[in-house]
Parts: sequence; structure tokens; C-alpha cells
Amino acid sequence: AYVRVASLEELKGEESLVVHIEGHTVVLFYHQDRVFAVDNRCPHMGFPLDRGSVRDCILTCHWHHARFDLATGGTFDQFAGDVRSFPAKVVDGDVFIDVRPKGDYETQMRDRLRLGLERNLTLVVGKSVIGILAAGVDPAVPFRAGLDFGATYRRGGWAMGMTIHTCLFNLLPTLDETDRAHALYHGLSAVTREASGNAPRFAIEPLPDATTDVATLKRWFRQFIEVRDAEGAERCIVTAVRAGADHRQMADMLFAAATDHRYIQIGHVADFTNKAFEALDYIGWEHAESILTTLPRGFANADRMEESNAWRHPVDLVLILEAAFEILDEAVESADTKPGRWPEREALVEAVLADDPQASLDALIDALRSGCDPVELASIVTYCASRRIAHFHKSNEFNDWDTALHTFSFAHAIEQGLRRSPSVETLRGVLDAAMSVYLDRFLNVPSVPLPKPQNRAADPDAVLEEIPAMLDRQQQIAPVGSAVGSYLYGGGDPDRLLALLGRMLLREDRDFHTIQTYEAAVRQFQLNQHTPEAPHFLIAAARYLAAHAPTVRAQKQTFDIAARLHRGERIFEDDPSEE
Repeated sequence: AYVRVASLEELKGEESLVVHIEGHTVVLFYHQDRVFAVDNRCPHMGFPLDRGSVRDCILTCHWHHARFDLATGGTFDQFAGDVRSFPAKVVDGDVFIDVRPKGDYETQMRDRLRLGLERNLTLVVGKSVIGILAAGVDPAVPFRAGLDFGATYRRGGWAMGMTIHTCLFNLLPTLDETDRAHALYHGLSAVTREASGNAPRFAIEPLPDATTDVATLKRWFRQFIEVRDAEGAERCIVTAVRAGADHRQMADMLFAAATDHRYIQIGHVADFTNKAFEALDYIGWEHAESILTTLPRGFANADRMEESNAWRHPVDLVLILEAAFEILDEAVESADTKPGRWPEREALVEAVLADDPQASLDALIDALRSGCDPVELASIVTYCASRRIAHFHKSNEFNDWDTALHTFSFAHAIEQGLRRSPSVETLRGVLDAAMSVYLDRFLNVPSVPLPKPQNRAADPDAVLEEIPAMLDRQQQIAPVGSAVGSYLYGGGDPDRLLALLGRMLLREDRDFHTIQTYEAAVRQFQLNQHTPEAPHFLIAAARYLAAHAPTVRAQKQTFDIAARLHRGERIFEDDPSEE
């Protein structure tokens, strides 16, 4: 297996000698009367190690000063990773090296991913994810690694990083195959950034020899959240899961608590809960205990909108909601529910978007009594929330984009909760969302009109090609929204549009809210794809993207470096495109 690469005299005459053998570029060193051979590419960013220096059997790369044991290739600087070393020997004055593969590449990449997460090394994360997918590994494997890491080291519980990670994994099927590693990199980087510096969370054991039924544990859980006792609530979750509660029962428990108070934490608690269940759909219910126990702290510490002036004055929305809740059971139980699309949907949309909160609630209750399916009712309110984004006018402060987004993500989460485990308790969240839609009405004064179906593109492909350039300029909100509308109304392929918008999302240093908006809009577009409302979701998402672009794009630069290193490019050389 050893191959001759040079004569010993030739090597002794040089400080180092670069040789090319069987697809490898290897640098030879003669040091302390021994021959050493290592890959000439620094594992950090590919700088040629023959330009480094050796002292006391330590090789130092002069680009970022990573140091390596010359004999084994092991690094002393974890950001770099080990450089591959090759067994070398001298026979009859000639140098021979063994270039046979060593170790399991897939295992090495998984180990590097773990290290990248532990040390918040996003370049290491990027290189690992690219390598893992290139080895044919299921993307759910690195996704699960990120969830496990976040659940272990995020002491504050489930938050933005884990949500970004799950949102982007949800989007994976809509992306071009070449962009999927990029999405995983963004999600994993969000997890490690958020968990960086946190101590591990200590697990809470279930109640001893508990025979308590899930209904009792649900009641206890809600009581503990009521008094902001996160530990007691967490023990209820662990006990219920160990007792065999399934995803529907646990969703019922958690969404009931999330709607015991009004629009808690501007919707984040409901959204985080929904994302935790969606993550478990991918990685398996056997991880329910570790994932769901990350949620109670957010429940217990959440702001409650009945404590907010905006929900009490000048109209006491909490009071009229409580009156509606008193008849909610009767409205649902007395109805002959008619599954499917509600025939009076358009009129109900207009009522929810109008300027009278009592009339909005009355219309929703009347629809339930008339047989509107609760999930369909939730879908209508979610659509209304998306319209607040679609009609958002630039006369508002920039931060108010997030005001509209929070209502939309909350309504979407409640809808998904009802799809998973329908209950009257969770249905309260639909009415809460409707009141938040009412409070957001000022964001549509004046109201930006939606693109019209008659304004369809003659050449949808040409429109698609123009969108990236639009998103390279600030505040192209109206042009991008119009382009998306004309593309869809012109018969453009929705899958191509989703792939493009997903790529535009990934190329920016996207914040949490942008990812939330886009992912929820895509899901709603898919749920309503064959309806007249479907384009409005993507128009809203595209307008939000345009409002928040362009950014520095530092995350993309890091990922591009990882991708170029994986392809074997020499990134230390001049790039003609920059001349």
C-alpha cells in the first residue's frame, strides 16, 4: 500500500516538499531525523501547510495560526480540526507513504458536528453538514443532533434557536437539493449561538410509582403554570410521557395551558409549542420527554395580555372574550359540524378584518353554531392575520412588521394545534388571534392593495429571474409583492417560486421573525394551494422578505467558504470576480 513519492536526499534539501499522489496533495517534512507526511490543506480554511512552519514537531499554519501534531495530525486548536496524516517510511533512500483511507468518514463528520455545536464554531458546523449530506446521510440525523444539543444546553428552554432550526427543516422539501445543507447550517448555527455558554439542563424525574391519569396531570400542569411554577409543570410533562401519553394528549395539555391566558408572550409560547411537536414528528416520539420539557419555563414566565393596557382600553377585549368563552362549549356542541371549506368564508374574513371586535367575535361564534369546523374557523383567522402583513403600509414604523408577524405566527400555531388535537380550550386561541388581528388594524391604514389576478405575467419565467435583483436593493416591498402575484396569476410553477424564495431567505443574515413569517406562509400556501387565497400568503411573505433585505450576508459567506472547501477549491488564491 506504500507508494514512492520522493527521494530522501531531495526532501532533505528542502524545508518541505509538496507531492501529488492518487488525488492527494501531500506535504512532506524532514524534522528531527524523521519523515512526516500530512495533507497540504489546512483543515480550517484550506491554506497550504507547506507555507507554515515546524518547531518541536508542531506544525503551525500561518493563516489563522492553527497548530498540529506533525506525527498524528491532531490539532491543538479545535476550530481547525485534525489534518490528515499519512504513514511514511524510508526504504533504500526513497520516501514512501500510505494513502489508504483511514477511519469512517461519516462518523468523523458527525463528531465534527458535535464539536462545532459544543464550541459554537459555525464554519465547523457548515463543513460537517455538507460532509454528512454528501455521504448520503438522512438530513434528519443532523437535525436531531441539533435538537438534542439545544434541549441539553439551552437552560432557558425552547426558544428562538430551536424554532429557527425546526422552521428551516420544515422548509427542506421546498428547497433545491443544493440548498438543503445551507438550511441545516442556518438552523444548527442558530441553536449553537443560543446555547453557547449555557450549562447543561438537569433532568427532572417523574412522580414515583405514579398511576395518575393524563387528565389529572393536565389539570395539575395548568395549575402550576397559573402560579408560574415551571418545575412542577415540567414534572407533570415527564410523568405523563412516561405513563404513555401520546402526541395528541400532550398537545391537548400544552395548548390548553397556552390559551388559559390571553395571547401570552405575543404568541411565542404557542408557536414554540407547535414547533416542538413538529420537531417530534420528524425525530420520533421517543424523544418527547427531552423536547417537551424545554417548554414549561416559557409558559410560566410569559407575559399575559390581560395585563396589557392595549387589551383593556379603550375597549376591554378581555371582558368580551371571556363572555364569548362562556358560550363556546354550547356553540360547538350544538352544531352539526360541516367539514371542509366554509361557504360563508369570505363574509367571515371581512368581519374579522373589520373595525368592530364584538361583531368579529359574534360572527365567529355564529359560524361555529352554524356548523363551521373549528379548524376551518382557525384557518380563516390565520388568513386574516396574513392579510395584515400583505396590506402593511410603509407609513408605519419598521418594527411594526413584527407586530403583524406575531399575530400571524400565533394564529398559525393555534390552527396547527387544533389540527393535532382539537379542543374547546385550544379554540379559545382562535378568538384571541381574532382580537389581535383587530388590534393590528392600524397597520393597514392606508392599506396597500393586493396584486390583482388580471395583472398576470405574460412570461412567468422572466419575472422569476428578476426577483433576486429586486431583493438586492432595499425596500423593494411593492415590486417584489407584485412580482410574486403576477408570477402565480400567470401560471408560474409554485414549486420553482418556493425554491427561489427559500434561497433568497437563506442568503441573508435572517432574523428569527423573518424565518417565522416565511415558514408559516409556505405552510399556509400549501394548505390552501387550490384556493383564491393561496397567492396572498406568498405575497405577504415576499413583502416581508423585501422589507428585511438585503443584509450583510455574513452567514452565507461562512457557508460558501465551507462549500468551497468541500469541493476542494483553493480559496486562498485570487478570485477573478473581485478584480
